[in-house]
Amino acid sequence: MGKHRVKAGWLLPLMGLLAACAGAPVARQAEPDEAGANEPRLAAAQVAHAQVREAFVSGALPQANLDSPASWTAPDGRRWVIVTGKKSNTLEVFDGDDGRHLRSVGGKGRALGQLDRPNGIAVVGDLALVVERDNHRVQVFALPQFTPLLAFGEAELRKPYGLWARRAGDALEVIVSDNYMLGADEETVPPLADLGQRFRRYRLQQVDGRWQARLQQTFGETTPAGAVRIAESVWADPDNDRLLLAEEDVATGTRLREYRLSDARYAGRDVGADRFRAQAEGIALLACADGGGYWIASDQYKDRTLFHVFDRRSLAPLGAFTGAVTANTDGIWMEPRGDARFPQGVLYAVHDDMALAAFDWRDIARALGLPECRR
Repeated sequence: MGKHRVKAGWLLPLMGLLAACAGAPVARQAEPDEAGANEPRLAAAQVAHAQVREAFVSGALPQANLDSPASWTAPDGRRWVIVTGKKSNTLEVFDGDDGRHLRSVGGKGRALGQLDRPNGIAVVGDLALVVERDNHRVQVFALPQFTPLLAFGEAELRKPYGLWARRAGDALEVIVSDNYMLGADEETVPPLADLGQRFRRYRLQQVDGRWQARLQQTFGETTPAGAVRIAESVWADPDNDRLLLAEEDVATGTRLREYRLSDARYAGRDVGADRFRAQAEGIALLACADGGGYWIASDQYKDRTLFHVFDRRSLAPLGAFTGAVTANTDGIWMEPRGDARFPQGVLYAVHDDMALAAFDWRDIARALGLPECRR
């Protein structure tokens, strides 16, 4: 997702794990707002955690400034991971089993099929929904050809970042975060009273064979306890009427806020307020057949990302882990469906803005002592 604090670039460690990189380490190209050196580092945080070695880390694409992944499985079982490239204005497609880079899609522009600062992404069936921050919209593509079908939200979205989507009968329900800010540099958090439009809910439906979108709800708490001051990642659990929102504001305490999915009101509970110490970023859910499951959320330390795991029902913390390499993570995606490579599913995470990492769920469950999740 976006970066809301000044930070410094750093060299990619342990390059031996990168499938397509040999020789000298590749440095990530810092953005203009990344000039500081006082970012939190896990090495100094003294947080208990396990280490889970990545199943793979892809080759580096430092020119893309990767942000968020989502996976798609073809009818023949092939799995792609589609990752947004904020600087390249592209969607970068990787093989979901080994991390090979397959193709790039898009390019800068406002026409359908073009992108401007893509951030959040979600895949529902054979549709990929991509948030474009600087085009102030969400664009829908049909897979596998990436045929553009629809763009929506331009009339009301100001600075969108993250989204969640699901099938709802013959339609799609989509919730988009809108991180509008104040000031010439757009870095000043608005007053609480002005945070009531942090999120927007849309309904997408085919009418006479063409997709249409309708804004259904605009929401956001304006109370000190429930407001989301810096908004990005969004994920929901309809079975438990739960909507988790990443609050990235370090000044008031980064955490996940729990809203009700049904009425979009603050449920009065936060998740990980005593555990996130860098910046709450990506959110994913692994749902089990018995109604249980696991929430996974990334804590964006610069030297190594810390992944927190919480119980699906109670939201109780169940442990935390890091990879051997993965750091500075923005978006994550949990693919629950097993295949020959990942029989129990796989967690995908962006590594330091330029690579894709994969964690075998079996390795995560073993490291944290989690019961098997039957799906």
